[in-house]
Amino acid sequence: MKRFGCTNLTALALGLAFLYLPIAVLVVNSFNDSRLVTVWAGASLRWYRELANDAAMLDAASVSFRVAFLSATAATILGTLAALALTRGGRFRGRLLFSGMIYAPLVMPEVITGLSLLLLFVAVEIDRGFWTIVIAHTTLTLCFVAVVVQSRLVTFDRSLEEAALDLGCPPLRTFLAVTLPLIWPAVASGWMLAFALSLDDLVIASFVSGPGATTLPLRIYSEVRLGVKPEINAVCTILIAVVALGLIAASLLTKRSASKAPLGARM
Repeated sequence: MKRFGCTNLTALALGLAFLYLPIAVLVVNSFNDSRLVTVWAGASLRWYRELANDAAMLDAASVSFRVAFLSATAATILGTLAALALTRGGRFRGRLLFSGMIYAPLVMPEVITGLSLLLLFVAVEIDRGFWTIVIAHTTLTLCFVAVVVQSRLVTFDRSLEEAALDLGCPPLRTFLAVTLPLIWPAVASGWMLAFALSLDDLVIASFVSGPGATTLPLRIYSEVRLGVKPEINAVCTILIAVVALGLIAASLLTKRSASKAPLGARM
């Protein structure tokens, strides 16, 4: 067994510090009673109480969570269907163009995507607001869901579907009763990834947002330009906690699904 040497331990410690030390500083300062980051005045929940009274920040958080939920759900449905088309559709005409359009947002700069969507909404005379952000985020996250679900479908044992079809199960019911439960961890992972990407987006939302539809990243960015308020540390800490709990729940559900899956589905 190869020993974990001092060099490897140092590299690991530096890597973890680079990734998580800024987050730890932010979380600690969210409980700092002082308004100054450089001065520790004792532990306090003062800024969480201030955040509870900040109507503008709470409204932005509400908009962000609603947009993230709707866009992640729509992206999961469309991305799963796209993954099914790419894995089960064979060499249909236009497959190359279809796959290119699905995967384009993965490599396209967000500035270009945001500007393109802005020009589209202006051309069709759609007022920018809540629903334009939902459409934009669905466009952005759909490709990520498609990649995650497609990677699961590629290794899927199709003999399980064939057995259900041979027993007289209709195709739609076969998908709902056999295929979907077995690929559910990938679908759930795609939904969570889409939710997190939508919640985090700033660039595209800045192009397609409108009056009365300010997302939380936009609100935080506008506040930070005037100086970092301690309430921002509090709201970011809450977001970190929500994401961490979501990841833990997803991990537990994935392990539970894997343990309950039949042997043929795991091979």
